[in-house]
Amino acid sequence: MRAQAVGPVLVHELARTLIAIGPDLRAARPRHGLPRHGRHAPVQPSGNDATMDHGHGSQIEADTAGFGSMPDPWSLDLSSPDAVIAALDAGATANLQAACREGSIDHVLVPRGSAPASTPSLVATGDLHDNPMHLRRVCELAGLLPDEHGSTAALAHLTLHELIHGERLMNGMDMSYRVLVRAAALKARFPGHVHLLLANHELAQIVGAGVMKNGVNCVRAFNEGLAYVFGELAEEVSGGIARLIRSMPLALRVTLGDDRTLLCAHSIPGPSAVDDGFDWTVLSRPLTESDLTPRIGAAHMMVWGRGYQEPAFLSEVARRLGADVLILGHELAEDGVRVIEPCAVVLNSDHPRGRAAVLGLAQLPTLTQIVGASVRVGSTL
Repeated sequence: MRAQAVGPVLVHELARTLIAIGPDLRAARPRHGLPRHGRHAPVQPSGNDATMDHGHGSQIEADTAGFGSMPDPWSLDLSSPDAVIAALDAGATANLQAACREGSIDHVLVPRGSAPASTPSLVATGDLHDNPMHLRRVCELAGLLPDEHGSTAALAHLTLHELIHGERLMNGMDMSYRVLVRAAALKARFPGHVHLLLANHELAQIVGAGVMKNGVNCVRAFNEGLAYVFGELAEEVSGGIARLIRSMPLALRVTLGDDRTLLCAHSIPGPSAVDDGFDWTVLSRPLTESDLTPRIGAAHMMVWGRGYQEPAFLSEVARRLGADVLILGHELAEDGVRVIEPCAVVLNSDHPRGRAAVLGLAQLPTLTQIVGASVRVGSTL
């Protein structure tokens, strides 16, 4: 979000990973006898997920089956390396193998002629920056919290991005890995409804690019938090975090029945990225490691994008990305929501006036309708 990139900093060496992971999840040789997945079996995709229809009918039944045998995300033992790594890898597998994944994006298709009552809905969020209460609130809005009987039914699609690097530190250490792990578990449990979008702070964390907020080096503080909680096993947890972040889609595309498109992303390429030859094919193919390269990779350019507010430039970028309306984060919205004419809305969900937009998808929402559908997430449950 509103952070400044600085020069590279030293970080814990991450385990070697591949962009495309699956049932044969790669990992470094475990140390001290810790099994790679602890007491959990290697994550396998749910057979039911292959039958999902991107938002309707049978998707709810298939979606709740999830990937792997995950506990309630809200009852995870976040100090256990076994539980944390299992959740991260289940989330990574779900990111890549959910039926909604197409190349580097998630795609929800609303069939032409769908009755309003049967069309999906969307809870779009902005940056969360380690705000666990607001995470619970947006999950409640999306119908993802368990009821009094412990059951859940995913009623809405939910975008989540910019989850880490909050302002509440513990003796200078950042513990925001916890919200990232919960989000991974949510993705594993609801693979077709939860959409974990790549953002600049998550990308900075795995490539080792320093990010400063309020005089704090966020990457270093995050690594120090991992070292404090997990000790000698912090590097293995870092490897799980890297696998999850590398698996994240760049955007959620919602194609309406009239072929108009809503695109949710952390940001979009700015003028400097376009001038430097931004690769417009990045949303139509799988991500590569070069896409994540600081300053020159297409994914890096997109999640760090700024300066796109000039109307003609914004319209052209939206057209090149195949979007009629954009919902973004990354920029400051003091009241939680801000319109950027002619086709974008910026949401913030992390601060006391933070908001999320609760949208029906029977038709493409206008900018005014998105603002009107935004709700405060700062109230306690």
